Amino acid sequence: MERIFFFLGALLAGIGVAAGAFGAHGLKNRLSAEMLATFEVGVRYQMYHAFALFVVAWVLTKWPSTPVTVAGWCFVIGTFLFSGSLYVLTLSGVKWLGAITPLGGVAFLIGWACLAWAVWNT
Repeated sequence: MERIFFFLGALLAGIGVAAGAFGAHGLKNRLSAEMLATFEVGVRYQMYHAFALFVVAWVLTKWPSTPVTVAGWCFVIGTFLFSGSLYVLTLSGVKWLGAITPLGGVAFLIGWACLAWAVWNT
């Protein structure tokens, strides 16, 4: 499982770098400053949680447990819901997609709580 999370972390980090470059160079003149900032929040949280997946992979090698695995999947799901909804919102202009973003935030919070719980209890 640690290889899966490390792979997903590397994949999401690479996509995050590409999305950041796309936002900085390809969207700079196409989006309002507010929408560009929203896109950048998606990139930032994607990168945070890509690195969190590296931490999950490492923790699984030291203290393997179900809560650590749950944390990893919460980070993956959270990235798709949070960052993904912000990307689609800014690129499409469909405002109701902003209602999905908090679900990703909740997944992130659950992931961090699971990771803390797992490490504290081993």
